[in-house]
This record gives sequence, structure tokens and C-alpha cells, in this order.
Amino acid sequence: MIQGCTSDAGKSTLTAALCRLMQRRGISVAPFKPQNMALNSAVTQDGGEIGRAQAVQAFACGLAPHTDMNPVLLKPSSDCRAQVIIQGKSIGNLDAVDYHAYKATARTAVFESWQRLAAEYDWVLVEG
Repeated sequence: MIQGCTSDAGKSTLTAALCRLMQRRGISVAPFKPQNMALNSAVTQDGGEIGRAQAVQAFACGLAPHTDMNPVLLKPSSDCRAQVIIQGKSIGNLDAVDYHAYKATARTAVFESWQRLAAEYDWVLVEG
């Protein structure tokens, strides 16, 4: 797991670099960011939406981006409201209080995505 104390600490870049290094060494690896807050997104082959950084990390692994790589994407629309995207599909806009109540459902999606990636790849690099 790659962790940092702030946004813009370099977690995404370091994760992408490690993904590429492992891929070049023949290791089966995939990126995973359970929850991401970003306006910049990428479209997966199945029409889902994930954070752009996770799409770059997928390419570094030699993989097509997949919604399991970023199961919860929050696209802020104000200081306390965001579009919530779960496993690539928008479930609508929620304010902070409503999202807090929704977290158990989001957590289930995160664990489902993690389990699928962990079953398919030898390594899953988590960005958090």
C-alpha cells in the first residue's frame, strides 16, 4: 500500500512507477484505489468511469483500465456535494451527510472489487 499524508503527495505517480517496474519484471500486478475524489476521470472499455490516475496505473501494468481498479469515485460538485460513482456507474449526487449514510453500500463494492482483483493478480498495489 502506497500512502501519503496529503493530496498531491505523489502517491499516484509512485504507484504507477511501481506498477511499471513490476510489470517489466513479469509480475502480474494491478492498481487499486478504493475511493478517489477527482474531477478528472477515464472511461473503461465497458463504459464505466474511474479516476484518471488509476487508468494511467493500469496502462503502466499493461492492462486495460477496469472499474474494479477504482470502485468508488467521488466527483465534487460543491464544498459538500459530489457525484458518486460506484464500480463505474453514477448513483447520483449526494451531500456529505447522505454519503456518510451510504458508506456501508460503498464499502461492499470496494470489498467485491478487491476480491476480484486479488483473485486475478499476484500483486494488487493499493493507493490510499
